[in-house]
Amino acid sequence: MNSYVFSLLFIAFLVLTIAVRFWLSSRHIRHILMHRQAVPPQFSARIPLAAHQKAADYTVAKTKLRMTMLGVNAAVLLGFTFFGGLQWLSMKVFDLTGPGMTYQIGLLAAFAIISGLIDLPFSYYSQFRLEEKFDFNKMTPGLFFTDLVKSVLLGAAIGLPLAWVILTLMDRAGDLWWLYAWLVWCGFQLLMLVLFPTVIAPLFNKFTPLEDDSLRARIENLMKRVGFASKGLFVMDGSKRSAHGNAYFSGFGAAKRIVFFDTLLSRLAPQEVEAVLAHELGHFKMKHIVKRIVVMFALSLGFLALLGYLKTQTWFYTGLGVDPMLGTGNDAMALILFSLALPVFTFLFSPLTSISSRKHEFEADAFAAKHTSAPDLVSALVKLYEDNASTLTPDPLHSAFYDSHPPASLRIDRLLGSAAS
Repeated sequence: MNSYVFSLLFIAFLVLTIAVRFWLSSRHIRHILMHRQAVPPQFSARIPLAAHQKAADYTVAKTKLRMTMLGVNAAVLLGFTFFGGLQWLSMKVFDLTGPGMTYQIGLLAAFAIISGLIDLPFSYYSQFRLEEKFDFNKMTPGLFFTDLVKSVLLGAAIGLPLAWVILTLMDRAGDLWWLYAWLVWCGFQLLMLVLFPTVIAPLFNKFTPLEDDSLRARIENLMKRVGFASKGLFVMDGSKRSAHGNAYFSGFGAAKRIVFFDTLLSRLAPQEVEAVLAHELGHFKMKHIVKRIVVMFALSLGFLALLGYLKTQTWFYTGLGVDPMLGTGNDAMALILFSLALPVFTFLFSPLTSISSRKHEFEADAFAAKHTSAPDLVSALVKLYEDNASTLTPDPLHSAFYDSHPPASLRIDRLLGSAAS
């Protein structure tokens, strides 16, 4: 393939991806507004019209913001590639550092900083305008920027050494560098599963042991029934950032822990909390987590093998507006270009991921209905849909591309059907 053909192919996929995403978002907005004036029948006795309309307006506002971000990100992508942004950045860093690892790490860091600065206004607007408008924001500007500084420092502390290892392998490990890099990356991901709940998450939130003895006894009984061992039950102070609520378990092996948002505990009855947790435990007991990790590792192996080929191809660089500099060690540029190009070529396959994820959600719902109560899970889900202003009427096609969970109506219908049977 020559650079001209690759440029045309990239532009064609970029235009197609942007057009499809705008079309899906427009469909989503129209569909939601079309159903804004009436609560779906299966929810009419549980969710008031005002809450349904709030969810519709909230979803429309988020979708419009994503459309704006899509346009900006497309312009930035073109600016980095065909309009010479990455080439300019590369030369500026090269002039400061000269060839070598310092140049490569510097290029990755500079690209990450610029990308972060471009995203920052959208993050701030989302938190302090959109979330504030719908009464979800509990964060102060001080906490927002404190989190930002922590994230940057943590990203540098973790990302820079990892980047150094990967770049060293790309330079010195021969033609199979991508296999060794994949092994390093897999080990890193597994290490993060262990460290996240006990080291990383506490840097941002406070975790306290669950103090409600009756709820603790109910949950421990559930865990005993399904054969789940945990290092503890914790409550997270999610309310200092948002009014949204959730529950999850994190960690790997002996480091597993169950976490409840304080906002969730304040809203749900004990039997509803138990049903929500049973759903989460269903993912573990049915090995959904392991299956997702295996798929992620398999895909990453394929993508790294592809990068192993592309990084030696001049047309891959010149086709995206960059001088290859293959003789001076420019693997960092290959990583950046690959990260920019990959989403353009893979977006249309998004529904395949959603199909698998939705299947797992249905299975976890069925697990929860078996080990607790389907009506209790329905009641909990309805409260969560209302409290989180989750739309009950998503556009089906938009949902197929973007939503990892099935639409509310399908989940509720299945659960009610299982309760009836």
